[in-house]
Amino acid sequence: MTGSTTGTADVPLPSPKERRRLREAKSLSEEQVASALGVTEATVRSWESGRTAPQGRKREAYAQLIGCADQRPARRGSSARSRGRRPKPAASEAAAVEATATAEAPAAETASPSVSPSVPADGAAPADGAAPDEAAAPAPAPAPAPAPASATAPVEAVPVPDPPGQDASYVPDTSDVSSGPTPEGAFDALYQRTAPGLVGQAFLLTGRRNLSQESVERAFHTAWERWPEVAVDRDPAGWVRAAAHEYALSPWHRVRRAHRHPDAPPADPERRALLEAFLALPPSSRRTVLLYDGVGLDLPETAAETEASTPAAAGRLVNARVALAERLPDLAGAPSSTELSERLRERLHSLAALEPPPALPAPKAVRAGSERKAQLWTRAAIAFAALLIGATAFTLHTAPTRYEEPLSPAQRVGGVPPRGGPQHLTEQDLELQQSLREQLTHGPERLVPLIH
Repeated sequence: MTGSTTGTADVPLPSPKERRRLREAKSLSEEQVASALGVTEATVRSWESGRTAPQGRKREAYAQLIGCADQRPARRGSSARSRGRRPKPAASEAAAVEATATAEAPAAETASPSVSPSVPADGAAPADGAAPDEAAAPAPAPAPAPAPASATAPVEAVPVPDPPGQDASYVPDTSDVSSGPTPEGAFDALYQRTAPGLVGQAFLLTGRRNLSQESVERAFHTAWERWPEVAVDRDPAGWVRAAAHEYALSPWHRVRRAHRHPDAPPADPERRALLEAFLALPPSSRRTVLLYDGVGLDLPETAAETEASTPAAAGRLVNARVALAERLPDLAGAPSSTELSERLRERLHSLAALEPPPALPAPKAVRAGSERKAQLWTRAAIAFAALLIGATAFTLHTAPTRYEEPLSPAQRVGGVPPRGGPQHLTEQDLELQQSLREQLTHGPERLVPLIH
């Protein structure tokens, strides 16, 4: 029993995102996988999010179920990210999105959109925790995707091929984010590479320049506080991007006076129309379009970052494109979804290019601000704990040590006739009253007067 468990523990598994993509490529739901392996759906979600990993016989059964038992799949886009660029959305994925909207079998598109290097992407690069064998191993060839027969065909069943060659005008950045000799150097390299692009992305989501810069600074503050976790993440730039987008789209900014009203629209009519149309979308659809068409993530990665299923992300993308095409005539004339994606990417880049560029603080200042905020929260927690201890001690000191029976409430006494007024004095009473008035105010005679 022990020997079999040890042997199955060496079964290689792909990255969490790749596990989800392989499961969706086989049209398997989380409930089906959980039922086949004898676990709960929460356990399957934990495996696909990277929080835990299957062990023992369940690891081998899970690898065979998603089709990765005989090979070690490399993470999609790992070679592209190691050169400092984003993987490009595949044509088959665009066809899958189009199939969701039209409920027809999509035609395979041979041309794949190229990712423009000027798009405000985050320049992701692998951190120290990335597995070297996954980056070096060749990616498995995707299985051919069956054409959906109806509107209910699963979009996630369409496999996504590896990204094609990079654009000819792109100059790769060979520096590594985590190549710094110290954590400070790695953080500074990540900040200098990704912060300007993230500010442009946050501006597209909010339409407010001050809020976009504040969102990026807050995201890097959180990243420095949790740097041991971020440094070993497979995509540090994606970690910071998700934190910046979530802070920028927080509904609590509506009650803040500084961010209650959007900034003045651009002077250019085309950019103003695009910004108004983009801000008119729901926040979830806005973020989906930005990640898929602007940044260049594929559909499963977009769904994972927006915490939605792949069909839900595809539906948001289709509805958002339809809404933008209704308000922007140049997008409505696109012959295919690939052409529409490229036009939208170019328009979003031109809108995100802020002039003049924002004056971002230095990386050292960001790290100092994060540490100062952590110190303030620590002092506040210590003060609250001291106040709680003091209140508890005061209560214990002033509380009674024994039980005191409470007094019973007063009750009215019945059956006694009330007095109607002063009674008539008898002769003896009058003589006593006169004697008291004549005697002194002290002495025993005053207490016990003599009555003759």
